[in-house]
Amino acid sequence: MSFFKKFFKNVIHDRDPDDDTVKVKGKPKPKYYGTVGPYPNFNASSDASVLQAAIESKGVDEDVIISVLVKRNNEQRQKIKVVYEASTGERLDKDLKSALRSDLEDVSLALLMAPTHFDAYLLRKATKGLGTDEDILVEILATRSNQEIRDIKKVFKEEYEEDLEEVIKDETSGDFTAALLELLKANKSESSEVDMDLARRDAEILFEAGENTSGVNVNAFIDILTKRSGPQLSKTFQQYACISDVTLPKALDMELRGDIEDCLTDIVKCAWNTPAFFAEKLHLAMKGHGTCEETLIRVLVSRSEVDLKKILEEYRAMYDVSVQDDILKDTKGHYRDVLLGLCGPH
Repeated sequence: MSFFKKFFKNVIHDRDPDDDTVKVKGKPKPKYYGTVGPYPNFNASSDASVLQAAIESKGVDEDVIISVLVKRNNEQRQKIKVVYEASTGERLDKDLKSALRSDLEDVSLALLMAPTHFDAYLLRKATKGLGTDEDILVEILATRSNQEIRDIKKVFKEEYEEDLEEVIKDETSGDFTAALLELLKANKSESSEVDMDLARRDAEILFEAGENTSGVNVNAFIDILTKRSGPQLSKTFQQYACISDVTLPKALDMELRGDIEDCLTDIVKCAWNTPAFFAEKLHLAMKGHGTCEETLIRVLVSRSEVDLKKILEEYRAMYDVSVQDDILKDTKGHYRDVLLGLCGPH
C-alpha cells in the first residue's frame, strides 16, 4: 500500500495532547484550532436585515452575503436564521437557495446548517440513491465524538424518519457493515490516558488475527480499532511494529480487501493524526484535473470550528504548498472567496 506508506511518511509528527490545553482562570481548557470564531459586537437583527437587503437587491449582492456567513460562527448563524424568519416570514435557507447558484449555493446552505444537522444530511446523501459513498460514512463516524454520534442518530431519525443503523444495514454489507455499526454504538474510549499493557496485548491480538493465521479474523481488527482512543491506538501501532516485520497499514493491505480495508485504514489514519487525514482529503479533492467541490465544502465547513488551523498546517507540511494557494488555483468567483474566508487570514 504505497499510498498509505506515503501518507505516514508525510505526517511530520504525531499529535501531542499535552500541548492542546491552555490555562483559563487557573483551569485547563482545550486550545481553539478553528479558523472561524464568534463575531464581536454580534447583532442578529442587524445581520438578518443586511442579508434580506442583499438577497432582494437587483442582481443579489453575493459579497455582502459572504461577508456575513463566513465571519459569523455557527451558533451566530443559527440566531440569524431565527430572527430572519421572524422578521420576514421566510426561511433564510430557502431564500438563499433561490438567490444563489451552483457551488456558492451549496457552501452557503452548508454554513447555515447546525453541525449535527449537516452531518446527518451528509450521511443521508451518502446512502440515498444509486450507490453508497462509503468514504463519507467512514469519515464522519470515525472522526466524531461519542456524543456527536448519538446526536447525529437522533437528528437523522427526526429529519428522515429512519434509524441510521437500519439505513447502514440496508446500504452496506459484510464486514464493512459490522465496522460501521460498531462505530455507531458510540462507545469508543475518549480517554487521553494510554495503557501500555493494553497496547501490547492489542498488538499481539492484531498480529495473531492477521499475519499469523491462515485466515483473517476481521472481528478482532474491528473490535480494537473501533473501541480504543486515538492515543491508545497510536501506541498499539508502535507496539505492532515491534512484533511484526510489517506495519499495521501494510498488514491491512495484505490481509483485507475492498470497503473493509478502506474503512479500517481510515480509522488508523484518524487515530494517528486526524488533521493529516483531512489534509489528505483536501489534497485529493484538488489534485489533477477537476476539483471535488463536495469534499472541499464538507471538510472546510465541518472542520472550520474544530481543527482547520491544524489541517492547514499539516497540508503545507505534507505537500509543500498552502491550501489557500491550491484553492486559488482550482476554484473561482464568490465560491472561491467563501472557501478562502473559511481558511482564515492568509
